[in-house]
Amino acid sequence: MNLETYCPEKLLTSENAVKKIKNGSRVFIGTGCGEPQQLIRAMVEVESIQDIVVYQMLSSTFSQYVDDPDFTSRFSLKLFFISVHMRQAAFEGKLDYIPAYLSQIPELFDSKQIGLDVALIQVSPPDRFGYCSLGISVDITVSGMNNASLVIAQVNPCMPRTWGDGFVHVDDIDFLVEYEEPLVEIPSEPKNQEIVERISKYINQLVDNGSTLQVGFGHLPNFVLMHMTNKKDLGIHTQVITDGFLPLLKKGVITNKKKNYLPNRVVTSLCMGSEELYEFMDDNPMFYFRAADFVNDPNVIAINDNLISISSALEIDLTGQICTDSKGYIFYSGIGDQVDFIRGSKMSRGGFSIIALPSTAQGGKVSRIVPHLSEGAGVATTRGDVDIVVTEYGIAELHGKGIYQRVMELAQIAHPKFREWLIEEAKKRHYIFGDQIPPSKQDLMFLENYKSHLELESEKTVEFRPLLPSDEFATRNFYYSLQESTVFYRFFYRRKIFSREMLQKQWAFVDYHQNMTIIGMVQRGKHKEIVALGSYGSAGKDVAEVAFVVKEDYQGMGLGTYMLEMLEKIAKENKYKAFIATVLSENKAMINVFQKRYPHCTIKRGFSGEVEVYMPFDQNSGPEKEDREEDKA
Repeated sequence: MNLETYCPEKLLTSENAVKKIKNGSRVFIGTGCGEPQQLIRAMVEVESIQDIVVYQMLSSTFSQYVDDPDFTSRFSLKLFFISVHMRQAAFEGKLDYIPAYLSQIPELFDSKQIGLDVALIQVSPPDRFGYCSLGISVDITVSGMNNASLVIAQVNPCMPRTWGDGFVHVDDIDFLVEYEEPLVEIPSEPKNQEIVERISKYINQLVDNGSTLQVGFGHLPNFVLMHMTNKKDLGIHTQVITDGFLPLLKKGVITNKKKNYLPNRVVTSLCMGSEELYEFMDDNPMFYFRAADFVNDPNVIAINDNLISISSALEIDLTGQICTDSKGYIFYSGIGDQVDFIRGSKMSRGGFSIIALPSTAQGGKVSRIVPHLSEGAGVATTRGDVDIVVTEYGIAELHGKGIYQRVMELAQIAHPKFREWLIEEAKKRHYIFGDQIPPSKQDLMFLENYKSHLELESEKTVEFRPLLPSDEFATRNFYYSLQESTVFYRFFYRRKIFSREMLQKQWAFVDYHQNMTIIGMVQRGKHKEIVALGSYGSAGKDVAEVAFVVKEDYQGMGLGTYMLEMLEKIAKENKYKAFIATVLSENKAMINVFQKRYPHCTIKRGFSGEVEVYMPFDQNSGPEKEDREEDKA
């Protein structure tokens, strides 16, 4: 459509267009990288425009003016989210932050709780039917535009045309300013590549093929995506698309084929990235842009099965309270989409949320996991909403757990130099027992090499990993679930009580070198349950004593043999040359496991009904995995 022919009366220069704005107006401006830069500059430069209240989601261009006293005397900025460009202005009190869930901002406009007189938007040139596109800025722009008395649009050929709710006819725009300029771009550079890679490795373990992802604002969630190239058929339902998605889109990792709701489409509301990303989504039917009150509605989010929300935080306290928008009394970002997606993922069948954050800030001087949030810090996500927390030191599962367990989970993934301090602070607050042993100060990243899984004939999968301090409660439940005979075979007497002191000493004893304990877990709904436990402990210079216990339902399935192989591999790395084991003579199944794995083992009978089995590694020619015998301990 030729605008000069169709509506020449609407075509104005940017200066003449903004002069239509009356003094005292409440002006909405399009979001983020889709903001109409030329209209903003013109509005600021026309000095006759006075006493303007500006509402915007993410602002960039205004950062060029906020240090000018003349600007701050004429304009009052009210932002729903503080972008990196506007943080200094926020620190200095030059703008007003409006805390709001992103899904609810359109209703603030629709209900007239926030009245709007003018909307400044940016659109693509119209098609032959007269429809322009809001392109990469649909989120709250649709509502802002619909509720303003006067709509002025910058028509920019650089704005992509996107499919979905972002189409607006030229008849619904009061004035049009044709002005071509590059869109705002957001550079994508990780701040600490090593930390990002470590966090990504843990998150990668939590994301299954076919999952639908939401990725929140921030450089960390963005770069986590770049480490998911090994996944298949991921789907996307998210507020914002960034450059982190591009490699997965181009490599066919994101297909949206497994999505049960709006399949084959990336459902989104906003795009912030590079020119390459904008070109990729131009007229691309894979991208389906909807308004924020749809994309971020927890009830809509929950329709997606297996939806995983990934977002970040500034700090988290030992009870699970999360701050995302302020550093103490200083407002830093915003609530944004985190709470909407955390609650939506919790209602999703098979869904859950992940909060990812580095363990420290300020160059490692302070811990982001803290006994209590900083004075003045706001709670964006409550302790009742938090699910999984990930740092570069591991994964903490908090949902459904008490304060005691939360403390241990979070201390375990804190930076090693802060773990003892966190435990001592928790003791002062009576979150944990006074005799609680703090987690090891080791960096346990190497334990990732000791994780594996075993597929059973029943089609169940048993996951194996080293025992951690946070497993204390799960280990207790495991021991109490065993039958009396199984307990007798393991401990040689009919043990009735598995005290907290005993279990705490068990994990405290594990140094992951001279002593090691492996647990086997199966999925039970949204949580994992321990069904097997195997360990070795030093019994001399180069000999370790080994022992196993397997839950009755899983005996005879090869779990003991599998753990024996795992422990042998780890023991060899730590310079051990043989295992020994003390077994009751009637425990034929366990003796048989040892003999199968170590054909040259020697058996020495004792005087109390037990035998000692000596198993040298160098003579081992054990069975193939498919030949594993029954095991019972």
